[in-house]
Amino acid sequence: MVAGKDAQRTQGDLFEHQEERQVLDELLAESKLYHQSRDYLELLDFVSRFRQYAPFNAMLLQIQKPGLSYAASVKDWKHRFGREPKKKARPLIIMKPFGPVMLLYDIMDTVGRAVPDDAFSFPAKGDVTQQNISRYITLIEKGGIRSEYFDAGDRSAGSINRLGKYLAGEPKGKIRFQLNLNRNHDAPIQFATFIHELGHLYLGHLGDDEALKIPARTGLSHAQRELEAESVSYILCKRAGVSSRSQTYLSRFVDNNTTIEDIDIYQVMKAAGQVELLLKLRSEYTEV
Repeated sequence: MVAGKDAQRTQGDLFEHQEERQVLDELLAESKLYHQSRDYLELLDFVSRFRQYAPFNAMLLQIQKPGLSYAASVKDWKHRFGREPKKKARPLIIMKPFGPVMLLYDIMDTVGRAVPDDAFSFPAKGDVTQQNISRYITLIEKGGIRSEYFDAGDRSAGSINRLGKYLAGEPKGKIRFQLNLNRNHDAPIQFATFIHELGHLYLGHLGDDEALKIPARTGLSHAQRELEAESVSYILCKRAGVSSRSQTYLSRFVDNNTTIEDIDIYQVMKAAGQVELLLKLRSEYTEV
């Protein structure tokens, strides 16, 4: 933006000027953002949560780092939280009232004084390292599951999906699924996510797979699928000595009087055993 009168414009009349409006239209059109209703609703939810920033600025943050949970300026991080940006941390840009731009930093791109666990969307603690995660990635590939890291904010932990086509250079049918992990999360959080997403797979939420002995169970509601997958994560995280958000997550279903018919306990226990076996989480394990 240009200094002078133009620099004094507030966000209220920002898009009264054709040049800025055209830039926004091109950004949304060329990036193909928010063409799907789910993406659009996620944007609305994000903007609704970030009440400390104007709606347009909240949208800019979401475009730059989907899944962002908290961001602040260098000044705020230093004086309010006793933290500072990591070396080579990537700043996020928003429009500054009565000025050009302002730089913010994601909570995961800062270091310093500890923040409460509930400041993070997926808190987890435990004796898990990146070396462990790398080992698990190698193990699951033998089962036809590829892993990929993605760059996102704290509220986006991971996902798993069935690949629609075979990968170039791979034997036909070998790699059939892809598990995605947020590269910015610490290893214990990645571990809990790893288990949760594999839980979805082995619970049959993605459909059947003959090689992995997985039945198709695709008719469940979203709440049922999440409850089952988080149950698998809770079991295996506790057995591995990792404290995660699962206990709090599951307690909400208890508080809401969710009935036992909402989950298939047999399938949860079976899937937990299969995932534990796949990742070799026990030195001695007999499949029953």
